[in-house]
Amino acid sequence: MDRLREFLDTVRKQGVATGRFRGLLHLLIGQRIALADGTVISSGMTWREAAAALKKYRWDKESVRELGLDPSELPPRDREKYWYLTISRADLGSAVAAAESAALADLIRELGYQIG
Repeated sequence: MDRLREFLDTVRKQGVATGRFRGLLHLLIGQRIALADGTVISSGMTWREAAAALKKYRWDKESVRELGLDPSELPPRDREKYWYLTISRADLGSAVAAAESAALADLIRELGYQIG
């Protein structure tokens, strides 16, 4: 999980997921993410694993606004449930999610990661 922390920190610091949060969720759940040398960071996650990672690494809860969600309507005390509900409402099977994911994957590849 330390590699996942490094990945999420890099994505956050570089700002590549800003405006593409649905795409980030799509990548975390449905794509293989690896370092440039092929070391696997994630081979895809369940919703629960993704929610736990976002909680553990303290992803900005205001990111849900990009999905049209209001943070005050999500569980304020149970952060894992907060992220799980966010993922469930993100419509990750849509063409929009796939397009955001593809755009984000190109930016992440430039940071030295392999996606897909």
